[in-house]
Amino acid sequence: MGADGTTGRIHDALRATVRNANGRDPMASAGILDAQSVKGADTVGVDSRGYDAGKKTNGRKRHLIVDITGMLIAVMVTAASMQDREGGTQVLAKVRMEMPSLAHVWTDGGYVGKLVEFARQRLPMTLDIVKKSRGQHTFEALPRRWVVERTWSWVVRCRSLGHDYERLPAHVEAMVKWAMIGLMTRRLAPSPGRRPWQPGTAE
Repeated sequence: MGADGTTGRIHDALRATVRNANGRDPMASAGILDAQSVKGADTVGVDSRGYDAGKKTNGRKRHLIVDITGMLIAVMVTAASMQDREGGTQVLAKVRMEMPSLAHVWTDGGYVGKLVEFARQRLPMTLDIVKKSRGQHTFEALPRRWVVERTWSWVVRCRSLGHDYERLPAHVEAMVKWAMIGLMTRRLAPSPGRRPWQPGTAE
């Protein structure tokens, strides 16, 4: 599934084209980081699965960095037991190599602590924590954070990504990229006809 890097090259070329079509530099300077724990099927090996006590999920965790339009920059799949801060350290280091232009990243309160200092000193990169409003107990779209939440919804529309069935984390990473490849190709070459959100024309 793209072990030679073909999937990544196709994905990155399409992302650059989409960003250029939107009047943006192909190399992003800002992004949003988030993690999602997903239940693992019996096909997920014990060597790459774990238990996320916070989400009560036995499986794997997907660490995602997207640009401010929601396009995928980097994905990394680990055992669900990995702490967000540890996974964040690894995926930020990875994205720094793949997209050195990235200088500012928004994320949530799960990443507070040493990761902020690590990003500032070692990468260097500014990590901006977007916190919930005091007393918030219901869902609320937070500034910047809603962008990555929307990307998660795009990804899990691919039914095979609603759970984790793959033996290898690399296969899941490739499938996430293929989900985004499909989304980007539809944006660049939409099928003819009225979009569902567009008003119809009176007969």
